[in-house]
Amino acid sequence: MFTLIISIVILILGYIFYGKFVEKYFGIDKNRKTPAIEINDGVDFVVMPLWKIYIIQFLNIAGLGPIFGAILGAAYGPMAYLWIVIGCIFMGATHDYFSGMLSLQNNGASLPELVGKYLGKGTKYFLRFFTLILLVLVGVAFISGPAKLLAGLTNGGIIYWMIGIFVYYIIATLFPIDKIIGKIYPIFGAILIIMAIMIFVVMIKNNLNGILNLHEFNIHDFKNFHDNPMSNILYPMLFVVISCGAISGFHATQSPLMSRCLKNEKQGKFAFYGAMITEGIIAMIWATAAMNYFGTVDNLNATLAVPSQDPAWIVNEICNSWLGKLGAIIAIIGVVVCPITSGDTAFRSARLIIADSFNIQQKSIVKRILTSLPIFAVGFILTFFFKNEFGTLWKYVGISNQILAAITLWTVAMYFALKKKNHLIVSIPAFFLTIICFTYLLIAPNTDGGLALNHTFSYIFGVVLSVIIAAIWYLYYRHQVKQQKI
Repeated sequence: MFTLIISIVILILGYIFYGKFVEKYFGIDKNRKTPAIEINDGVDFVVMPLWKIYIIQFLNIAGLGPIFGAILGAAYGPMAYLWIVIGCIFMGATHDYFSGMLSLQNNGASLPELVGKYLGKGTKYFLRFFTLILLVLVGVAFISGPAKLLAGLTNGGIIYWMIGIFVYYIIATLFPIDKIIGKIYPIFGAILIIMAIMIFVVMIKNNLNGILNLHEFNIHDFKNFHDNPMSNILYPMLFVVISCGAISGFHATQSPLMSRCLKNEKQGKFAFYGAMITEGIIAMIWATAAMNYFGTVDNLNATLAVPSQDPAWIVNEICNSWLGKLGAIIAIIGVVVCPITSGDTAFRSARLIIADSFNIQQKSIVKRILTSLPIFAVGFILTFFFKNEFGTLWKYVGISNQILAAITLWTVAMYFALKKKNHLIVSIPAFFLTIICFTYLLIAPNTDGGLALNHTFSYIFGVVLSVIIAAIWYLYYRHQVKQQKI
């Protein structure tokens, strides 16, 4: 109980103090006009209230990521607590804030355009392709689960529901942001937060009543609890499985959506840093619930080993057991609606990236449709290819998230370096995450997107490759400085 409460308190204090430091370090101008005011096109650039932006940003970056990812991460044991708390405050929330504010100060530019500005055209072209793939994968990852549950509840076919969700994706991607997303997201975001609060209250109550014995973090927890530790290696795989809740590059694709809706730069801390801290709290709650509901982490692993008992099943089981009929309703809404609300903004972000890449004006509905067609064609095919492989697909999404987050952090580090500010608050996290990514790609099993190489070799070579990346970054920085002098 104390581990959970202390962790949440630290996350909140992180928002208050480190969030304030990050805001001051970036340097905001309350009097500068934002893109929502200067560009306002009634479609993507629209002024919205801060409370609504915060909830939409939260739901954009969250969905069921901090729930499903936290449950899968809990299988590695209590080390997940440290990663969520430290990662969220010093990496994830900082990453989300800086990417959102950089976009805001560059007319709401999409992530690839920002990366191109600070890391060069080659990186921009690579990232356009890479980001589009990630966004489509995220959209696909959050279709089959809701479709399965809806099919079971209605005795309908899963294909019917998958098509229905896709139709919604198309509508939400094409309509002005304040017409659909701006109307329904605050409701669903509130439901996701309320569900987490209710789970938190029940856990504390059951612990105090002796019904539940919440595990407290101790020195013996510095190990891998996974039932298959040779394939599910604590370092680096925990840092990839739990991306949402700690740090996720997907968020840097979503922050520009809300940077186009802020009325004032002062709102950035609450909208970006605050939304990520909220996600970290929810990840902490669900990681704790997953580790303790079945008695032990070993029992959680045994549960996940059953093919039909995936994270969606665990959410449904916990909500039904702890919250009764109300919990069943909330679980259904959460497992069905929340992933869909991440999928639709993933496709919307993909549309905007293509539009920014080719300078396609998006005020016209016809141009929005033509821009979106290739995205939905690829997404539709992948949906049926991966319809029963959420666990595998999530690991591909996870490593893609972390690669994108590392690139985003290197971009922000370059921004600060060129501004003659100390870049270490982002370049150190960027270096650490780069090591995680390279090590994962070298050491992970082939089925999870890795090369399955020798562990010792992977650890050493992961560091070597990361040092090379850092050296390339520094050389490019020196080149940029020389260009500025010329």
